[in-house]
Amino acid sequence: MGALQAIAVFAPCQAYNSDMSFPNSPVHQWLQLPAIRVLVAVADAGSLSAGARSIGMAQSNASRTLATLERRLGYPLLNRSAQGSRLTTEGALTVEWAREVLDAVDRLSAGAEALGATSAPELVVGASMTVAEYLVPGWISTFRHECPDVRTTLRIHNSRHVIDGVRSGGVALGFIETPDIPGDIRSVRIVTDCLVVVIAPDHPWAARTAPLTPAELAGTPLVEREEGSGTRAALDAVIGSNRAQPIAELNSNSAICQSVIAGLGPTVLSNLAVQGALRAGRLLQVPVTGGTMERDLRAIWFGGRRPTGAAGHFLDIAMQATPTP
Repeated sequence: MGALQAIAVFAPCQAYNSDMSFPNSPVHQWLQLPAIRVLVAVADAGSLSAGARSIGMAQSNASRTLATLERRLGYPLLNRSAQGSRLTTEGALTVEWAREVLDAVDRLSAGAEALGATSAPELVVGASMTVAEYLVPGWISTFRHECPDVRTTLRIHNSRHVIDGVRSGGVALGFIETPDIPGDIRSVRIVTDCLVVVIAPDHPWAARTAPLTPAELAGTPLVEREEGSGTRAALDAVIGSNRAQPIAELNSNSAICQSVIAGLGPTVLSNLAVQGALRAGRLLQVPVTGGTMERDLRAIWFGGRRPTGAAGHFLDIAMQATPTP
């Protein structure tokens, strides 16, 4: 379940003051980001006064903001006493959902700014779809904090086209999913990713008690990424390219997830791409015999043994980051 949806449907078991009625409209129609930033700041700082100071807000304004948020949500976020304010159980849970929302907004901001760069960039980063959607925005955010004077542009392609961009010099540093890396391209592993089989909850495989075999998977038409994508190449490497023709070929992980949810058929995607739908119960994972289907997500470049300058610094950030699928 997405963070905003989760906040919208959460209802505490305990009764609350009669003047705080439950909201009549969905959270996304009225929620303001500054309000949940205040809430998270209070949780991180340990008190209302310290949280307000940490974001440069007067304590009285922070208190009013949280009181308004409580009225709209319909449950208490803080226990207020002479000794200070502490998060309620509901408040602590809401903070974790709020962190997801703020993280997503920060990723959107960093990614959109990189995609929209129009001036001559000093660093061009290319990334295949899965890496671009789930990992690169966080790296860009960190990079811009550490190197505010370096302009960056993000170019999103499938792995094959990212390789072409690196080779042509149009991309200084690329991130790809395919195991098929040409010999003239240098690379380093960033993280090991898992491919997972997912289905709609009403798919016949949902009633299985035994894991799929690789042979069963190879013989089943799937909803797949397009030719040239790293996910498709990795699947070929894991179960072989001599397998059933795809039901459909799409160039977007999100489009594939929606197609599977709608009942088009099973798919194999990165664990990164399906975690939200799995948590929400809109997709189910089907185990496969033989353990996990792993592939490396790699950084690539052309030329010297290691990128230098801005590209080298960006690579350092990517390698030090610890993704949490």
